[in-house]
Amino acid sequence: MRKEILKKGQEGHLSDLKIGQSAKVLGLHLDKPEVRRHLLDMGITKGTKILIKKIAPMGDPVSIELRGYELCIRKEEMKNIDIEVIE
Repeated sequence: MRKEILKKGQEGHLSDLKIGQSAKVLGLHLDKPEVRRHLLDMGITKGTKILIKKIAPMGDPVSIELRGYELCIRKEEMKNIDIEVIE
């Protein structure tokens, strides 16, 4: 089953985006406070613009660009980041 590509203005999770798409963070919903703190420390906060740069051949990890730097993040963590597509 193939997922539909999210379009500008739609909401979803960071893991739903494809290479070249960008979105702004709407919020984080994680069970583990230490993982939430880690993501916040890396700059993934509400309102932050994130661009999907690269996806590893097996799909994990994903390279994202935010706040002027690149970061690799696991798909499992990306599923817990709510976004709104901006491009």
